[in-house]
Amino acid sequence: MNTLTRHLERWLSHDLIALVARLGPAGIFWLSGRTKVDGLLTLTDTTFLLFREDYALPLVPPVAAAYLATAAEHLFPILLVLGLGTRLSAAALLGMTAVIQVFVYPSAWPTHLTWAAPLLYLVARGGGRWSLDAVLWAPCVAPARGLAVPR
Repeated sequence: MNTLTRHLERWLSHDLIALVARLGPAGIFWLSGRTKVDGLLTLTDTTFLLFREDYALPLVPPVAAAYLATAAEHLFPILLVLGLGTRLSAAALLGMTAVIQVFVYPSAWPTHLTWAAPLLYLVARGGGRWSLDAVLWAPCVAPARGLAVPR
């Protein structure tokens, strides 16, 4: 391994990549959620109109979809920023991305891939050491390398 590669691997650790992967999608979904509310908790008339007309999802009534999507776009980004329930939060936003891709904006797949890539990374690898998951659960989980599991 050459010197440049060693330096890059040291500075571009999983922890840094996971932090950036958490912050990017969190910002996108948080800002989208903020456009749906007036103040703290009141959904706008435009939000209900969009879910009734433009975002019409099969099997989910528009009012329920509006509330669920708005709640998810506020809750899961906060959890991602904190790194709390990272895999679950990333999976939930990945599911939302899939629904948006399939049912709402099917031609926007390049944008949705840019959302999906960091979310897939987080589902697979977790939030890294710079997350509340690591602080809360690290004492309970043995490292993957170097420890034999007692029988």
